[in-house]
Amino acid sequence: MKFCWCTISVSNLEQSIRFYQQIVGLSLNRRFVAGPGVEIAFLGTGGTEIELICDSNRQAPVHKEGISLGFSVSSLDKQIEFIKEKGLEVESGPLQPNPNVRFFFVKDPNGVSIQFVEHIM
Repeated sequence: MKFCWCTISVSNLEQSIRFYQQIVGLSLNRRFVAGPGVEIAFLGTGGTEIELICDSNRQAPVHKEGISLGFSVSSLDKQIEFIKEKGLEVESGPLQPNPNVRFFFVKDPNGVSIQFVEHIM
């Protein structure tokens, strides 16, 4: 068994695609209309993907605390600088719970927690 993707319901597909491309660095793999008022986009860098679903017939749910998507970076300090240059707010961190890892969190346009993590060798 292999984990394929996680799904996020979004209210603005264009804004969400831009965030995951420009801030997280994912590529748009495919995008299609899935029915009246429903559009889906898959983003990733190979392997596991993020599926964004925008259904104009329904209000997107409010994403609460407790779930985050984690992305590895080579330099946490450079990523924090990049995030601030883009006008985004660091929601939490940087934190270093042990000598081998540091991380911080931002929110995507839909309120999903995005974690950037640096593994220290």
